[in-house]
Amino acid sequence: MTVVTAERITTAAQALVIAAELADEFARGTAERDHARRLPHEELDQLSASGLLAITVPSVFGGADLPPSVVAEVFRILAAGDPNIAQVPHSHFVYLNLLRLAGSPAQQREYFGRVLAGARIANAQSERGGASLAEIATTVRSADGGFVVEGAKYYCTGSLFADVLAVLTRLDDPHGVSGLAPGEYVAFVAALEPGVRIVDDWDALGQRTTGSGTVEFERVQVSREQLVARAAAVQAPTGYGAFAQLLHAAIDAGIARGALDAAVEFVRTRSRPWFEAEVARAVDDPLVVQRFGELAVSVGAAEAALVVAGAAVDEAVGARGRGSASAADGAQSAGDDAAQASIAVATAKILADRAANEVSAAIFEVGGTRSAAAAHRLDHYWRNARTHTLHDPVRWKYQHIGRAVLQDRPPPLHGVV
Repeated sequence: MTVVTAERITTAAQALVIAAELADEFARGTAERDHARRLPHEELDQLSASGLLAITVPSVFGGADLPPSVVAEVFRILAAGDPNIAQVPHSHFVYLNLLRLAGSPAQQREYFGRVLAGARIANAQSERGGASLAEIATTVRSADGGFVVEGAKYYCTGSLFADVLAVLTRLDDPHGVSGLAPGEYVAFVAALEPGVRIVDDWDALGQRTTGSGTVEFERVQVSREQLVARAAAVQAPTGYGAFAQLLHAAIDAGIARGALDAAVEFVRTRSRPWFEAEVARAVDDPLVVQRFGELAVSVGAAEAALVVAGAAVDEAVGARGRGSASAADGAQSAGDDAAQASIAVATAKILADRAANEVSAAIFEVGGTRSAAAAHRLDHYWRNARTHTLHDPVRWKYQHIGRAVLQDRPPPLHGVV
């Protein structure tokens, strides 16, 4: 349970300065936290207290209402310092966006207010056992005048640090007993609610301190006010999926930048030149210089694409409130903006994925044999990159881009593109 007093951030400039300060501080301990798997409870309390976790709260509720492009840059900056800490609030912002798009005014007041006070939201979304991740076995059903959630979730990033869990559920009610339409709902459940069991069993090779373990729900009671239908956010051109994917791309771009900075520092201070280069310093080896040029281009391209994608998502989100001469024109415009945003984000995701994996592996190529010594802890960059980039396969990003280019087909509306 978060026990902090959160500051209020009011401008993008303020958010970016605070993110940079925190990233510098987090970077100093990231390798040792990874090595020992020391969970960053204190660091996440700092993040909550800074006010950064409330920067998307709408202004009408007292927040800064900063656009997606700024949120993405905050994530990129934090991820360059510690990508584990940067990944923890990913779902926090995604579900704040769900509340903005599909929550009732009462729900918005409740949860936006909690976040402004420093509360953290984590996901309980993915499952095992189905034919694909799109299948949802966790159910919510009417019982005892309210509702009950039952099921098990995995890869629940941030759950060990959360005040509230956003639980993806399925409501099957052919007879209308519940009074709600059947479909997918997110139940906002207190992490300490009776029947909730959070298990610290995350054992991936990278992103080791994200708290991404298992959460089990046994007859967890919820009220109607805790349920938000997903349809309004994911089955309409809202930019919901593009926003979520933008933040993933920002984390990958941050990993790439952090790895490049680490490689530069290592080669400048520890590496020896290859004897055939006939130079005194590794930084003067022409082949090393060439490789760093290539790596810098890769990272720069990922960061530039992230900026373009952020602007496209800003446009898609802003288009929803601008109105149009007709409802049909407005729907067409929103659809076009959302499609363009998804394609721009898919492009950024591909480049960030490529840069993160390439640069984090190339640390050893440019650093030489001594860079592989365990004491230097340089392997965490590659392990983090390889683990985080598994979230959404870039091979499908190419498919969406190719169909848009060749067939004028917009990306699907399913929340992850």
